[in-house]
Amino acid sequence: MKHFQYLTFLIFITAVLAFTTPLKGQEHPFHDRNLSDNERIDILLEMLTIEEKINLLSTNLGVPRLGIRNTGHSEGLHGMALGGPAHWGGRRDAPTTTFPQAYGLGSTWDTDLIRKVAEIEAHEIRYYTQRKEDPRGGMVMRAPNADLARDPRWGRTEESYGEDAYLASRMTVAFVKGLQGDHPRYWKSASLMKHFMANSNEDGRDSTSSDFDERLFREYYAYPFYKGITEGGSRAFMASYNAWNGIPMTIHPLLDSITRREWGNNGIICTDGGALRLLITAHKAFPTLWEGAAAVVKATVGQFLDDYLLAVNQAITNGILTEEDIDRAIRGNLYVALKLGLLDSPEDYANQPYTGIGVTDTEEPWEKQEVKDFVRLVTAKSAILLKNNPAGGEKAPLLPLDAEKIRSIAVIGPRANEVLYDWYSGTPAYAVTILEGIRNAVGPDVEIFFEPSNTMDKAVVAASKADVAVVCIGNHPYGTDARWFYSPVPSDGREAVDRKALTLEQEDLAKLVLQANPRTVLALVSSFPFAINWSQEHIPAIVHVANNSQELGNGLADVLFGKVNPAGRTTQTWVKDITDLPPIMDYDIRNGRTYMYFRGEPLYPFGYGLSYTDFAYSSLKVEKAFRDSLHIGFMLKNTGQLDGEEVVQLYVEFPASLVERPARQLVAFSRVFVPAGSSKKVGLCLKAENLAYWDTGKGMFVTEKGTVHLLVGASSTDIKLKGSSRLF
Repeated sequence: MKHFQYLTFLIFITAVLAFTTPLKGQEHPFHDRNLSDNERIDILLEMLTIEEKINLLSTNLGVPRLGIRNTGHSEGLHGMALGGPAHWGGRRDAPTTTFPQAYGLGSTWDTDLIRKVAEIEAHEIRYYTQRKEDPRGGMVMRAPNADLARDPRWGRTEESYGEDAYLASRMTVAFVKGLQGDHPRYWKSASLMKHFMANSNEDGRDSTSSDFDERLFREYYAYPFYKGITEGGSRAFMASYNAWNGIPMTIHPLLDSITRREWGNNGIICTDGGALRLLITAHKAFPTLWEGAAAVVKATVGQFLDDYLLAVNQAITNGILTEEDIDRAIRGNLYVALKLGLLDSPEDYANQPYTGIGVTDTEEPWEKQEVKDFVRLVTAKSAILLKNNPAGGEKAPLLPLDAEKIRSIAVIGPRANEVLYDWYSGTPAYAVTILEGIRNAVGPDVEIFFEPSNTMDKAVVAASKADVAVVCIGNHPYGTDARWFYSPVPSDGREAVDRKALTLEQEDLAKLVLQANPRTVLALVSSFPFAINWSQEHIPAIVHVANNSQELGNGLADVLFGKVNPAGRTTQTWVKDITDLPPIMDYDIRNGRTYMYFRGEPLYPFGYGLSYTDFAYSSLKVEKAFRDSLHIGFMLKNTGQLDGEEVVQLYVEFPASLVERPARQLVAFSRVFVPAGSSKKVGLCLKAENLAYWDTGKGMFVTEKGTVHLLVGASSTDIKLKGSSRLF
C-alpha cells in the first residue's frame, strides 16, 4: 500500500476538513429517525447527484451539499495508528495508546481483554476525529485482521490472531464489538475487517491465486469473517489482493452472493490500496482501467483505495457502468455513515452518545493512568512462558526472579533497549524498554549491566559479572529498512515480504551469554514463531512477548519478577524446521498444516504455555447426549504456591465421521483465575454448530449425528481429561 500512501494522505486531509466543517442547519427527509434505516438510505440516494455518488466511491462518507459530515479510514490493529513507520496520520505524528501487536493480543486467549482494548481504541478514534483543533483520522477502522496465519513464513503473521479459525473468530468478534460499542442505535466507530480472504502470502500477493475447495472456504479461511459479520456485527471489510481459485477477490462474485446476500453485510466493501490498477497490471484480468473499475463496482465494492475517478467516468461514458450499479455499491457506505450518526440532523447529532468525546470531554485518553496500567496488564497477559527449568544446579525453576535476592543483572541484546513499531502502529506518548522495565522492577540498589551486542566480548563480560542475565533478541517489525518488497534479514517479514527463514541469527548471542552465565533468561521479542531449537534444549527459561507495546518493558518485567503469573498461549504451531512446512503456496491445510493436520513433532504446540504454578484437572462431567449445546464441567485446582491463570481448552475428535475431519479441533476455551491452593468449578459450552462441516452437495453446514470425543487440556497436545457424548 505504500505506493498509494500519498493518495491516502490526500483523501485523509479532505476527510478531516470535511468532518470539521460545521453542519448546515437545514433539515432533510433522511434525518427522520422514525424511518427505517433502509428508508432513510433510499431517500438519500434519490437526493444525490451522479457526481456525488461517484465521489462516494472513495473512502469519504460526507456530502457537503446536504450537510453530511465526512469521515474516512484509520488503521487500528492494536491501537489507533497516527504515526509509526507508515505515518498513517500524516507526516506529523500524534500520540495514541499502543498495545502489543495483534499476534500478542491473540496470545492472551482472553476475549474480554481484547474487547476492552478495542473500546479504548474507539474512544481515541472519536477523540481525534471530533476535536476542534488539529483533528485526525477517520471513524472507519481497518481492524481487526481476520486473516488466518496458516504459515509462520507469512510476512503479516504479526497482524493475525493465529492459525485456528475458531480462536481467530472469537478474537475477531470481541474486537469488532469493542470498536463499535453496545449502543442500540449508534456505533462508536466502524470495524472494517481485513483482508477477505486467504491472503497469507506476501510475495506475489498481487497476482497469485489461493486455491482450495469450498469446504475450506466455509470451515477455515472465511470463518472468522463470517462470524465477524453475523455475530460481531461488523458491516465492512477489505477485499484482498489475491485471487481465489483464479478469480481476483476484488471482483469475486461471492462478495455479493455470499457476504452480502447470505451473511448480511449491508455495509462497506472496499478494495485494498491500488487494487484497481493491479487488476490490470498484475492479474491481467482486464485490458483497461475503466473495464476493471466497472467490474469492481458491479461486484458491489463501494470504496476504492485508488485513483479511480477517470476510470469510473470512462466506464459510464462507454456504457458498461450505470448509476444503478453505483447505487448498489455505495448503499453500504451510506449505511455505515448512518450507524456512525452522520445522517442525523444537527440537533440529533449533538445529542448522540459519542459526539462529546474530544468536544466536551477533552481529557487526552492516552494520558489517563488507568489506560497506561491496562496496556501494562495486557502486555503481561500476552507473555508466553515457553520454558522454565532450574539453572546452574539449583532445584527451583529460574523464574520468577526474586528482586530481593538479586544484586546484579545483565540485560543484553538488540531488543533490550528499544520498543519497535510495525507498519500499522501508532506512536505512543512514551515507551518503556525492557532495560527500563527491569530497572523499574529492581530499584536503584541492584546493579545493571547493559550491552546491546557482544562487540569486543562486552556482552559475555557483562553476563559473567551478573547474578542473572536476560538476553533480549527477536525480529525487527519492518526489517530495519522501510523500503517496500525488501527485508535485509531472511527471518524478518512484514507486509509485502514473506520470511525466507525460521532460524534466528541472534540466537548465537544467547549461546555466548549462557556460556558465561548459566542463570540466563531468553526474552524472545517477536512477531511470529522462530525455530529456536538450541535455546529450548539449553537455556533454562524462555519467555515470548510480541513487539510494539508502549509498556513492553514494564509488562515483561512484571512477568520476569512474578508480579504477574504468565498464562499466554501460542496461537500457532511452532515447527522445529522450515522443512516441516508444506510449500507456502499450498493453501490446502490438510497437507500437513496447522495443529489440525500437522504430522510432525512441534517445537511448541498450538495452545501451549507454562505457568509459575501447577494445575490439576479432575471430575469431568459430560451429558451422555445432546442436540443443540453441551455443557462440560470439571474441577480445576491450583496445586502450587502462587495465584495463577490457566487457559483451559476443549478439543473434539470425530471417530465415526463419514467425511474427512481434522485430527483434533478447538471448540471452546476460557482463561480462568484460581488462587493458590484453591479449586474452581469450570464450565465450558460446546455448541453443536461448532461441530458442523460444510456439505457441498447440500450447500449448507451439517452436523453429523454420532459420538464426539471430548478432550479438555492445557494445549492441543497436553490433554488432561477425556470424555465423550453423542450428538442426536
